[in-house]
Amino acid sequence: MLKFNRTQKFTKANIANVPQDKAIIYKIKNKDGENLYTGIAGRGRGQDRLIEHKDIKKEQIPEGTRFQYAQVKTKVRARQI
Repeated sequence: MLKFNRTQKFTKANIANVPQDKAIIYKIKNKDGENLYTGIAGRGRGQDRLIEHKDIKKEQIPEGTRFQYAQVKTKVRARQI
């Protein structure tokens, strides 16, 4: 069973604390805790992907105010889950 970390505010400071040493599966949620988006990012790309969802208009999830992540060994393993 995959264990996600606690839900955090979707801020650049919290995103900067996401580990870069493994691939991640992440969830972006609204203020009520409802899951808006689930994504995966390869090793070293987790922070970049979350920033893209926060700042880049094309990738933005406007109602996203919170996020969670879980580390997995590889991006291939993340796709299998």
